[in-house]
Amino acid sequence: MTDFDDIRPYNDSEVAPAIARVLATPELIRAVARLRFPHLSGVLPWLMRPLVHTYLQHQLRGVNTVDQLQEIIGHYLENMLNRRVSELTVSGLDKLQKDKAYLFISNHRDIAMDPAFVNWAMFHYGFDTVRIAIGDNLLTKPYVSDLIRLNKSFIVKRNISSPREKLKASKHLSAYIHHSIAEDKSNVWIAQREGRAKDGRDVTNSAIVSMIALSKPKPQDFGEYIGELNIVPVSISYEWDPCDAAKARELHAVQTHGRYEKAEHEDVASIAAGIAGEKGHVHLAFGDVLGSEYESTEQVAREIDRQVWNNYVLHPSNHLAYERLYSKPSGLPVTAKGCEFVAADYPEEQRELDRRLAGLLPEQQQILLSIYANSVVSHLKLAASAEDAAQE
Repeated sequence: MTDFDDIRPYNDSEVAPAIARVLATPELIRAVARLRFPHLSGVLPWLMRPLVHTYLQHQLRGVNTVDQLQEIIGHYLENMLNRRVSELTVSGLDKLQKDKAYLFISNHRDIAMDPAFVNWAMFHYGFDTVRIAIGDNLLTKPYVSDLIRLNKSFIVKRNISSPREKLKASKHLSAYIHHSIAEDKSNVWIAQREGRAKDGRDVTNSAIVSMIALSKPKPQDFGEYIGELNIVPVSISYEWDPCDAAKARELHAVQTHGRYEKAEHEDVASIAAGIAGEKGHVHLAFGDVLGSEYESTEQVAREIDRQVWNNYVLHPSNHLAYERLYSKPSGLPVTAKGCEFVAADYPEEQRELDRRLAGLLPEQQQILLSIYANSVVSHLKLAASAEDAAQE
C-alpha cells in the first residue's frame, strides 16, 4: 500500500519501532503518570515517572503486531469503562454482516472516545475493528502521531492552505477510504463533520460526502458508488459529556468575541479529559446500510442526519436540560429508560446537572443546557418533518 504511506495506519512491521519511539518520550511518560496517578505524580514525580516507564515497558514487551497492541488497548478501555461509564449499550449490529466491510459515519462528540466505543462494540460483537480517520490538527507532537497510527488510525490532512493542494489531499483520502473498503475489506470510521459538534447539533457536512465521492469513476452512477461503500450511520449518545463546561466556555467566547483562541496542545488535553471523565450511560446505535438510490451528496447527508437523530438515545440529562431551557416538557420519552419523562423521578441527575452548571457564568450555563437539549430539539424536528410528510 505504498500509494498511501503518508496517511495510512502503521502495519505490523512498523509496530515495534514506533513503540520504542513512544516509550523514549519523557513527555508521554509524564502525561500517563498524571492521568493514572494524578496526586502521586504531583507529589512524587521523581518516583512515579520511572515506575510508569517500567510498567509500560513491561506491558508492551513482545508486542509486534497491531492486533497484539489493540488487545492491550482493549484491556485499558475495559478498565476505563468500568470506572467512568455506568452502562454501555449497543443496538443495530445484528443487521450487519461480519464478512462485509462498512464505512461507519457517526455523530462526533468526543475526539478519542467516539471511535473507541465503536471499536469496542465491533470487537465484542465479533467484527473486525475499524480504521479511524483523525485530523492532522491533533498531531501536535510526534508521539501523538505514533500513538494514533499504531491504533489503526489514518490521517486527514487539514493544515493545508492552497486550494489545489487541499483538493489533491481530499482525492488521496477518498481513494484510501475506497481502497480500504473495496480492496482491503477493512471497516472505516469517519465523523459526519470536521470537528466535534460542541453545541450538540449533530449535522452532517455534505462536504464530507463530497470528499468520499471524489474517487467515483466518471462513468459510474453516483448512487451506485455510494451503495458500494456500505455506509452505515452511527449514533453515539452520552448521558454526560466530560468536556461540557469547556465547550460551553468556548462557545460563549465565540458568541461574545467572535472567536476563540485555543491554547497550545488544547486538543490533546481534551482527549485526556474525554477519556478520564464521567460519561454515565453511553449508547451506540448502528443504523441501516445506505442503498444506491441517492442522486446527490445533500441527499446522502440528510439520510445520515435522519438516522443519527432517529437512533439517538435520549437520556434524562437531555430532557432535564430541555425543560430548564424551554420551561416545558418535550413530550418525548426517555429512550434510555423506555418510559415517559417526569423530572421529579430523576433527583440524582438533577443534582449532577447542577454540579456541571456550577462555576459557569449565566450565559455559559444556558449554552451548557443547550448542548444537552439540542438532541431533544433534533428529535422534535425529525418528528415534525415526518408529520408534514404524512400530511402531503
